[in-house]
Amino acid sequence: MQRLLQTAFVTFTMLALASFANAAGEKVGDSKTDPDYKVQGEYEGKVNGNKVGFQVVALGKGKFDVVLLKGGLPGAGWDGKTKAKLKGESKDGATLITGSDLSGKIVDGILTATKGDATYEAKHVVRESPTLGKKPPKGAIVLFDGKNVEAWNGGKVVDKNLLNVGVRTKQTFGDYTLHLEFRTPYMPESRGQSRGNSGMYISDQYECQVLDSFGLEGKDNECGGIYSVSRPDVNMCLPPMAWQTYDVEFKAARFDREGKKTKNAVVTIRHNGVVIHGKRELPKPTPGGGRNDEKAGAIFLQNHGDPVRYRNIWIVEDKAE
Repeated sequence: MQRLLQTAFVTFTMLALASFANAAGEKVGDSKTDPDYKVQGEYEGKVNGNKVGFQVVALGKGKFDVVLLKGGLPGAGWDGKTKAKLKGESKDGATLITGSDLSGKIVDGILTATKGDATYEAKHVVRESPTLGKKPPKGAIVLFDGKNVEAWNGGKVVDKNLLNVGVRTKQTFGDYTLHLEFRTPYMPESRGQSRGNSGMYISDQYECQVLDSFGLEGKDNECGGIYSVSRPDVNMCLPPMAWQTYDVEFKAARFDREGKKTKNAVVTIRHNGVVIHGKRELPKPTPGGGRNDEKAGAIFLQNHGDPVRYRNIWIVEDKAE
């Protein structure tokens, strides 16, 4: 009887784990086979001769959010204010778009629409960060080159040449310039903080959020936001599965001989080449890091349960002061 109970328990546990693994696996969409993946992304074009941009966000099962941006895409003409939220749904080989008195469709990478006398036409585009693949300069410390993980506690090479999440540098840093590349997964049926979540922690205590917030508002808990401190000046998040860059210039907080803080830490962050935080003061550490003393610390890449990946990470220390 005891052996039968043990066998039943083991079988139940294995089935439960398999069910959990399947449930977890279903969160990540297949970017190679899902037709929605080919529709989602950025579209750039014109309306009556004026530049316009669209961001099409996959929500799963043929449904989409569509964001119309006056002047062009973020960082490429958008006025930072004027936008409209539309809906999209795929039917009979086309993705139909409706909302804000606009009607249109996407077919074979071309978006066409009308609103009154206005005629929109936009083409699917794939943008890349101008610093993507940037090589480390002379004197840089290479933290990850696709092969060596010796710089990291908990570091593993995954997916052949990428860095896993939940890792900290063994070395701590004060003032520096950092280059880092990341990719969020395609998770169309997930929402909010459950969609491609990780985080880049400066000095293991100031989080710049990593999240698939493509097409969202751009809050402090979305991609590029300094969590609970400051939202990015512009949401430069590219679509999921696109490689993106953070380029960081950081000056640590200053303290007097008695240990009293005399200056806040200051950071400038470029997301995909665009300044989203310009000489931003960091008045306090953010939640979730490994320390909160505002002294020199590690680079920490948070594990939030999603398969975010990193590559091409290097740092140049500034020891002028």
